[in-house]
Amino acid sequence: LGVAKLAALDRMADKSAANLVAALDKSKNTTLPRFLFALGIRHVGETTAKDLARHFGKLDALMGLSLEEAATVEQLLEVPDVGPVVAESVHTFFQQPHNREVVEQLRAVGVHWDESEPNARAPKPLAGKTFVITGTLPTLSRDEAKDKLEAAGAQVAGSVSKKAGYVVA
Repeated sequence: LGVAKLAALDRMADKSAANLVAALDKSKNTTLPRFLFALGIRHVGETTAKDLARHFGKLDALMGLSLEEAATVEQLLEVPDVGPVVAESVHTFFQQPHNREVVEQLRAVGVHWDESEPNARAPKPLAGKTFVITGTLPTLSRDEAKDKLEAAGAQVAGSVSKKAGYVVA
């Protein structure tokens, strides 16, 4: 899609077309956990996707460059909070040629994410602490703040409860 093609559509002006193309380009930059969650792997929610990304660090370590190199069920069971049902689901997903092709097509059109080496041994100074984020933060979006807190080992809850140790406003 280009601005010229979109602008030719009914009720679409040049500025709207340019905004749409810019939004599409921006959406191609994501994170590995969000990409894994967006794949729609059965039994893999946001938290499990984060655990998988944190453990494997790179999509190719999880998916493998070929079917033989994909993570085994035993390797998936080493991920914290991943049980046999989820491990089998993830393994089966990446064994399907169609699913592997979809991932490669997404990469080919420019969808990308930062990858890092697994850092399971990195210090987690906020491990065991629960945070709630509310309001508008001056320098970060709420998602960015949540990602930073989780990277430091914290859990981020959606609402205040007696389990919440800290409220960030």
